[in-house]
Amino acid sequence: MRWIGIDPGLRTTGFGMIDVEGQKLTYVASGTIESGDPATKGLSERLGALYTGVKEVLETYKPESAAIEEVFLNVNPRSTLMLGQARGAVIAALVSARLPVAEYSALRVKQAIVGTGRAAKSQVQEMVKRLLRLSRAPGADASDALGVAICAAHHAQIPKSITAALLAKKRSQ
Repeated sequence: MRWIGIDPGLRTTGFGMIDVEGQKLTYVASGTIESGDPATKGLSERLGALYTGVKEVLETYKPESAAIEEVFLNVNPRSTLMLGQARGAVIAALVSARLPVAEYSALRVKQAIVGTGRAAKSQVQEMVKRLLRLSRAPGADASDALGVAICAAHHAQIPKSITAALLAKKRSQ
């Protein structure tokens, strides 16, 4: 199963692509999609750039499932609203490609990757590097996106594990 993880941002959106086979995680690609300079581009143009950038990544790597980080409430309501719009543009690109989209909070992603929801970005980067057996950690936005993909892949395994355990118990009775 190929997963794309997305760390949405209006200025920079991170993406991370992994393949999952059983418990084995394999790095495919990661990077960032830039929306452009807010001084020279309007909001709608920047949202369009995010949509187009995500569509290009999807066409290149052809994931089967997607996961995106949920918006957190910011002190500045305008920033939260703008982040929500960026996230909406990204989700629209994912849904237009007919991908199922899972959503995870930053807290849940950090718990899945590092073991604590209060982990620093550097800790997430280091654990992503280790989990995917990379020679160096990707940038912060790409690492966060890979973390979202890893979190989604782990959560997707839970129903399979429960079903297998229930079947095994039923057979033993």
